[in-house]
Amino acid sequence: MVCMSNPPSGIARKIPPPGPRPDEPDSAAAWRRLIVALLLATIGGIGLWSTVVVLPAIQDEFGVGRGGASLPFAVTLMGFAIGGVFMGRLSDRFGVVLPLILGASVLGTGYVLASFVQSYWQFLAVQCLLIGMLGSSVTFGPLVADITHWFVRRRGIAVAILASGNYLSGAIWPPILQFGIETVGWRQTHLYVGLFVVVAMFPLVLLMRRKGGHSARMGASAAQPLHQSPVPLPVLQVFLIVAGLACCVAMAMPQVHMIAYCLDLGYGAASGAEMLSIMLGLGVVSRLISGLLADRIGGLGTLLLGSSFQCLALMFYLPFDGLVSLYMVSALFGLSQGGIVPSYALIVRDYFPANQAATRVTIVLMATVAGMALGGWLSGVIFDLTGSYQMAFINGIAWNLVNMSIAGWLMISRMRPGVRLAA
Repeated sequence: MVCMSNPPSGIARKIPPPGPRPDEPDSAAAWRRLIVALLLATIGGIGLWSTVVVLPAIQDEFGVGRGGASLPFAVTLMGFAIGGVFMGRLSDRFGVVLPLILGASVLGTGYVLASFVQSYWQFLAVQCLLIGMLGSSVTFGPLVADITHWFVRRRGIAVAILASGNYLSGAIWPPILQFGIETVGWRQTHLYVGLFVVVAMFPLVLLMRRKGGHSARMGASAAQPLHQSPVPLPVLQVFLIVAGLACCVAMAMPQVHMIAYCLDLGYGAASGAEMLSIMLGLGVVSRLISGLLADRIGGLGTLLLGSSFQCLALMFYLPFDGLVSLYMVSALFGLSQGGIVPSYALIVRDYFPANQAATRVTIVLMATVAGMALGGWLSGVIFDLTGSYQMAFINGIAWNLVNMSIAGWLMISRMRPGVRLAA
């Protein structure tokens, strides 16, 4: 028998100190990656908001109605929804870096080409295919999916922080874009944006090259849904799709048309851009608070609460159209709706098995994006038909009530004696 209690003379045995490895979940490397991903989401999210700011200029440039000027936002979001699925699959196969490189390149190219378009239809094509589908889409779903592999204990707040990137983008970009439009025109502003996107995003993408992180290994019990669904799962999926569509049709009215609304009231585009910035900035606060609240009351409770406050804020737009009151109502709207969209991911995890969560979350999030596209265009059409945004606000309230009805029905169904906890 060989005794190994004493090492040979002159050889020092070094035992590494205990502690988390750099590639472990919730490590310092994970938080650094989250910061980089948040910066990418904030920069790349410009594709969702630039059409809102440029809406009046497009209306004048190409001689279209308010509905036509709203269409670029709608087709951008539709492209964003479709491209998110494509970029997500690309990320699953090759990692997130390749889609980010593709997205940053195409997004920058899209804005440069937009500055040279000669027709309204060319502008629509650039917005849908380059800026929405192959550009900005990579900075939401694929980044969120990537960051979930780096967090376990803090996954909820990490996702909430990263999901705030598009709101930060909406808070930061509109005033900058409005200043550029007023100073050098919308075409020159788009050209500068395209160059900035490439220069700013590529160094950040290189910081995402490191592979590592891993999802927690779940046992059979952890993979089961938390709640038994009151209806067959395919039917529940349809309900969630309708709920996601409805809440975002309502959400789109103030977000897409606030600048045009302020112009109609005589307050100027700059005031509208400031209101949009406040709305989306407070949406970040709302999203983070809702993430913490969801740990206590669940995703369904968070959805119902946020949807109820959003409906209330939309109702306040009807009687109050003074400058100060619009600032206040826009702030209330921002505080009410930030946590609505992320709550769908939690609801899916509550009712569906974990091995189906990614696919089903993507489907519902696509419905919310489609709702934003439909709501932005529909509000413009209603304005063209009525000459006012009053009916557009009422239309948004009606869609919001559909969302609240679905959330309320699911909440009541959960409390019925026959619907028990699955785990």
